[in-house]
This record gives sequence, structure tokens and C-alpha cells, in this order.
Amino acid sequence: MTQQTKAKTRNVDIFFQLTRRHLLVFFKNKIRLMYTLLVPVIIFVVYIFFLRDLELTSVKSALAQIGVDKPELQDTVNVLMCDGGFWKRVSTLVDCWMISGILALSAITVSLQTNSVFVEDKQNGVNRDFASSPILRNILVTSYFFFNFIVTIMVCLAFLIICLIYLACMGEFALTFANFMTVLTVLLFSTISSTLMTVFLCSFVKSEGTMASIVAVFSTAVGFLIGAYMPLGMLPDWVQGICGFIPGTYSCALLRYGFMSGPIAGLTEYLSGTLQLTECAPLIANLTDTFGYNLNFFGVSVNPQYQSLAIAVFIVVFLALNIGVGKQLASVLGLGKKRRKKKSK
Repeated sequence: MTQQTKAKTRNVDIFFQLTRRHLLVFFKNKIRLMYTLLVPVIIFVVYIFFLRDLELTSVKSALAQIGVDKPELQDTVNVLMCDGGFWKRVSTLVDCWMISGILALSAITVSLQTNSVFVEDKQNGVNRDFASSPILRNILVTSYFFFNFIVTIMVCLAFLIICLIYLACMGEFALTFANFMTVLTVLLFSTISSTLMTVFLCSFVKSEGTMASIVAVFSTAVGFLIGAYMPLGMLPDWVQGICGFIPGTYSCALLRYGFMSGPIAGLTEYLSGTLQLTECAPLIANLTDTFGYNLNFFGVSVNPQYQSLAIAVFIVVFLALNIGVGKQLASVLGLGKKRRKKKSK
């Protein structure tokens, strides 16, 4: 074995050892672990017990408004208002809409909270040990990324399983195998983009207090900015413009395509087949607009192909940014000042 091969093997071993170390540090803090795991679940529980009925009420209001705006559909609206099968399928749509939003939100918030590990390393001086050891900075930085990705995807997959169990128990499981694979693929790339974005933002943070403030503020605001809690069309135009520069906005929309395509197809089949309604197309279009199913920025519709392209562009951009500021992630507090003093002498 050549010297170069031995060096590569050693670097790979160091990389996995560092990743293992980060995971152990993260899972050792039980309070942080429980908070990270429970945040998406708590949001989901709040939705089930408090927000679900409000969402269904908003759909009823939108349906009634359709009858007012389009008198030719008034008879159809009156029939649907009293039809249990129709509302069962609408409930499935509402649940899938909210689940996909919370899942997209979780990819961001979990990744953000996971960054507290390397912030603690900076504050506690652990990075001094890394800096004084023969560990390449690129290996250390990559291990932080990989650790963040592992934790985020694990938590998101666990939450996805909980949501699928909920849908099955409610008799609302409408995902085909193709839909399920779409959700998994989107979730994978959403996790990558979220990890790159949050690590870049937190690479400049140097204290746990600052980190806690960022997590509290960002986690509260981002749910609205990506359309997880409410359709983006309800926001002012200038806020929608800001939303277009957040990767989670496109992740949320793509996850909704994966989750909601089956229920929409089932609802369409029920209206046209079982109820034999001839004017179901405009009705479905109005319902999907109520949910903010389609993305529109400044009057321009963004279809799934361009949404996927947007996520790919964000991954490339944040990857380049992280490469450019990678030294911030592995920086040692106080080291720069000492070096400047020595040079001045």
C-alpha cells in the first residue's frame, strides 16, 4: 500500500470517527434530543386538535363562495355541502396539505437545531483540540455537514412514518408507490438544501445564546415564509418575493404534489363517477387554489419542473457559499486575535 493510499484511508477513517463523535455529542444531550424530535410532532398534534376544524371550515366557506360567484354551480355546491363522502375526501386533502407543510418545515428546523453541536464546539474551545491535531480542516467541516444531514433525515423519516400511520388510521391513506417515492426523493433533496442553508447561516454564530435566539426566531417565521401554515397567496406580494428565495418554499410545494395528487385524483373520480357531476373541473380548480396548491410569484406560475430546478440551483449556490466560508465553521475563537498580535509585534 502506497503512502498516498494510506493517507486517504486514514482521512476516511478520521471523517467517520468525527461524524460518530458529533452524533454521540448530539444524542447525549437528552433535552436537546427530545426537543428536536418532538417539535414536528407537537406542531402536528396542535394541527389535529385545533387547526384541522378551522381548515375544514375555510374550505366550506370557499365552497359557499363558489356558489355565489358562479350561480350555475349553486346546485352542485348544495349537494356537496351535505355529502359525507365528499367531505371525507376533502379531509384527506386537508390532512395531506398540512402534513407536507410540516414535513418541509421539519427539514429546516431540525437541521437548524442540529447546528448547535458545532456552535458548542466553538464556544467550549473543542475546536482548539481539532486545530492542534493533524486533522484536515476540510474533513472536519465535511463531518459537520454529514452529521447534520444524518440527524435531519432520520427525524424527518420518523415523522413521515408517524404521519403515514395517522393517515392509515383515519382511512385517508391515498399514496401510491410512485407518490411515496416522489415524497422520499423530494425529502432527500430538501434535507440536503436545508442542511447547506442552515450550516452556512450558523457558521458565523459563535455562542449558544445567539444560536438559541436564531432558532427561536427563524423556526417561528419560516413556517409562514415557506407556506407550511397558510397558502403563500394570502401573503403580501413583497413577502411572496422573499419566499421565492427560500429553498423550503419549493420543497413544500413539491411535497404537496406528492401527497395531494392521489387525493385530488380520488376526489375527481368521486365527483365525476359516483356523483356524476359534469362541472367538477372548475370545482377542483377552485379547491386547489384555496389550498395554495400551485405556486405563483408576481403572477408567474411555477410548475413542478421549475420548482425542482430551483432546489437544484439552491443546492449548488449554498454549496459554493459553504466552500467559500468553510473556515468559519471550523474557526477557533480567539485564535485570529492572537495571530494578529504576534504579527504586530
